[in-house]
Amino acid sequence: MRESKQISWDSLPSEAGVDEVDIETIERFKRMAKKRLPEISEEDSIEKILKNLELVKEDKLTNAGLLLFGKKPQKYIHGAGARVGRFKTPTIILDTIDVSGNLFKQLDGLMEAIKKHLNVRFEIKGIEREDIWDYPLEAIREAVINALIHRDYLSLADIQIKIYDNKIWFFNPGKLPEEITIEMLKQDHGSIPRNRHIAYVFFLAGLIEKWGSGTKRMVELCREAGLPEPEFKEEGGFVVEFYKDIYTEEYLAKLGLNERQIKAVMYVKEKGRITNKEYQEINKVSKKTASRDFEELVKKDLLKKVGITGKGTYYSLKDL
Repeated sequence: MRESKQISWDSLPSEAGVDEVDIETIERFKRMAKKRLPEISEEDSIEKILKNLELVKEDKLTNAGLLLFGKKPQKYIHGAGARVGRFKTPTIILDTIDVSGNLFKQLDGLMEAIKKHLNVRFEIKGIEREDIWDYPLEAIREAVINALIHRDYLSLADIQIKIYDNKIWFFNPGKLPEEITIEMLKQDHGSIPRNRHIAYVFFLAGLIEKWGSGTKRMVELCREAGLPEPEFKEEGGFVVEFYKDIYTEEYLAKLGLNERQIKAVMYVKEKGRITNKEYQEINKVSKKTASRDFEELVKKDLLKKVGITGKGTYYSLKDL
């Protein structure tokens, strides 16, 4: 009935009154929204801001108002939290961090919890020091914001983020709108937010755009960092996976490599190089087959050929 009348769940009144608003978050929003909402003033009262944003109904915070600015939204909306885990394997959990509070505080808490389990190095570019993380933090931040905005808050499931040695897995209990397909996410597509009021406030705060560009931006940022494109899936909800390393059996299989080629790439990853003769030996194939397989691996930018012909020729990983 709500969908037929185009009424989003986040616009409905909650059980929380205006006294549940976190003043610190409201003050933070005033500063963040100054560029896109120049008429906002430091002197504006909480009531005025909430009313102008349509986040109050019947003297109660709307669900969006509670999630965005409430002191403790989880008191009224069960399952409105998030969890970050550090996993060695799917069954070996090294660390778990639960994150709650309003959406602005969850964004901060989730980013800190993720960064805790990522590696960072630095490079000197000119006179500036640049931190290089395992994954582009801007892409990770896009994924976190996407989960907070588009999740189904009627579900009792939390947002879940699992950090493995070679990938990060995001789960958001909210499927894509019928108008949007998985294939469209890596292209230009329209914005159809599940929670329109939440999305609008995040837009005013400068955290998102209104053009459905977030998922495409994740793809571009990973490409620029020399990483595999993130994977988007629907598996009981919406899933995003970031891969740290393109040289994994799972990812190589997705690129269409055969078993021989995957075995060879993993061999190079361990040994540093491989010759045509070694390829023949580990795969029990002819020199002609090995050469053909190598040509394809070079075309796919996975391996590079060192040397021209003869015994001194070998192949190494493209990014080494």
